[in-house]
Amino acid sequence: MLTFTAAEADLLGRTADALCAYMGKPVIAEIIAEPDEGFEWALFALPLSPDDDAQDRQHVQVGGPGARFLGNGGGLDLSDGQPVDCEFLWAIQLSELEGCRYIKVDAQGEEAGWSDELSELLPFELSETELPDDEDDAANIDESDAGDDADDMPDAGRTLH
Repeated sequence: MLTFTAAEADLLGRTADALCAYMGKPVIAEIIAEPDEGFEWALFALPLSPDDDAQDRQHVQVGGPGARFLGNGGGLDLSDGQPVDCEFLWAIQLSELEGCRYIKVDAQGEEAGWSDELSELLPFELSETELPDDEDDAANIDESDAGDDADDMPDAGRTLH
């Protein structure tokens, strides 16, 4: 069975969280296993309120018992195990095709992209940037400034006699 790695699931979860911030709405991401088909896929969806007219939207139910949610769920409490009616945004499906581990499926259910790199199919660049080492920062400090901080401080905290 083709399954998402922990790193892939983390990247998909961070993507859902970034979409929440970008859209200003809760975005739910869930990994769904297709045991009969032999692969997993991750779907991204917007919860519908009872007032929403879902006729012109791709409707999907997300969650339920044993659901594998990614990210923070847009701040929603999804722990009750109840399915949530949502608008389907898009999905990433795993594939066994050579040079194509990931297939992006659009809101209409059509294959919209293929890649061996997950990041190429996501709407945001979420790679971790390396922070400089503390040693590098220390080397950039002008030695003439070292120890002069006390002279630049105001008299607050000093006792006057």
